[in-house]
Amino acid sequence: MKKIAIILSGCGVYDGSEIHESVLTLLAIEQQGAAYRCFAPNINQHHVINHLTGVVSEGETRNVLVESARIARGDVEDIVELYQEEFDALIFPGGFGAAKNLCDFAINAENYQINAEVLAVTQTFIKADKPVGFMCIAPAMIPLIYGDDAQGTIGKDRDIAESLINRGLTHVDCEVDGIVVDEQRKLVSTPAYMLATSLVEAASGIDKLVKKVISLT
Repeated sequence: MKKIAIILSGCGVYDGSEIHESVLTLLAIEQQGAAYRCFAPNINQHHVINHLTGVVSEGETRNVLVESARIARGDVEDIVELYQEEFDALIFPGGFGAAKNLCDFAINAENYQINAEVLAVTQTFIKADKPVGFMCIAPAMIPLIYGDDAQGTIGKDRDIAESLINRGLTHVDCEVDGIVVDEQRKLVSTPAYMLATSLVEAASGIDKLVKKVISLT
């Protein structure tokens, strides 16, 4: 049975992992006859957003690992316990947490950096020639992980794409139900809720990403 590691970034589209994308990813993995384990960095979120109002909750702090446990039904581990030799592939769901907690693209734009633990773990998969999938805004991390000229997509948002191109990404426009595959790097990405307007639309690309990632193992 193939085993897939999932890196979460909290719980909630505006400050953590996109919940629908995360659950659709877990579902797609099981439907492909594979298994998963969830991980997250044990750090504080950049900030906390009231998802009812969209306003920052001043003075409130939440932990990315603790919040990720909400999605994983408590079954989540610290990213420092993620060892690539135990897995066949790695997948990053999206949500603003990927661009606020795993990296800081949403805060610092083209001057963004990536969390050191996230970078180190992902590079162990790359060195082992194992596939990695990114969805939604998570592909913002691709140029910081793979260096220049890696192919990926965040959909069709030209402003965001240009910022990532300026950091070295070879951006490929993509519809919601499509995936972009960098075969040389075993790297797969899909727009998900960068374009999706429903669960069905989000699932259309996520299912293809999961299937492709598993086929590359």
